[in-house]
Amino acid sequence: MISLTAALGIALVELGLALTPGPNMMYLVSRSISQGWRAGMMSLSGTAVGFVVYLVLANLGLAAVFLVVPWLFIALKVAGAVYLLWLAYQVLRPGGRSPFETSTLRRDSFGTLFRMGLVTNLLNPKVAILYLALIPQFIDPARGSVVAQGFQLGAVQIVVGVLVNGAIILLAGSIAIFLQRTPRWIRWQRRVTGTLLGAIGVKVAIDAPAPAGAS
Repeated sequence: MISLTAALGIALVELGLALTPGPNMMYLVSRSISQGWRAGMMSLSGTAVGFVVYLVLANLGLAAVFLVVPWLFIALKVAGAVYLLWLAYQVLRPGGRSPFETSTLRRDSFGTLFRMGLVTNLLNPKVAILYLALIPQFIDPARGSVVAQGFQLGAVQIVVGVLVNGAIILLAGSIAIFLQRTPRWIRWQRRVTGTLLGAIGVKVAIDAPAPAGAS
């Protein structure tokens, strides 16, 4: 069973990632603005299935690998810390483009939207690193099955990700108009998100050298 600290930790990581412009956000916002919130939600359903695919493959595969190569646990923690710090830098550096500055797209069927949401998520490097490098550092073998903890942490991530992206979809049009009128809010959104990711990255970096059971 995962601890409350681990659950809150992965929830904060996913919150930061979900609010950071990337392939998933760009796609979902584009669809929502161009084709309406229903199209955005259908795309999000494909994205959610992609999360589940990563959840199953990563947890079953990592459980076996950790038994054979214990030091890989620490290596993944280091990789996760480096990635979070790099992502924080990308968010905070000037000149980034807002995901709400989207172009008009053609209208697609719900089936196509679902498939595109699934493929976009499966090919998203942020999601791959999330499951391979970030979630494992919240696992504590001393608390029981590594696989069970991986699935529980993944479930927390999926719930937070779906809720945040769902809210973004429903508010995409209004947010786009608001940001066009008050561009200073884009800078504040980037600062808050970047600071959150950076703080978590520093914490992960500090804890990385610790033994696997001390996470």
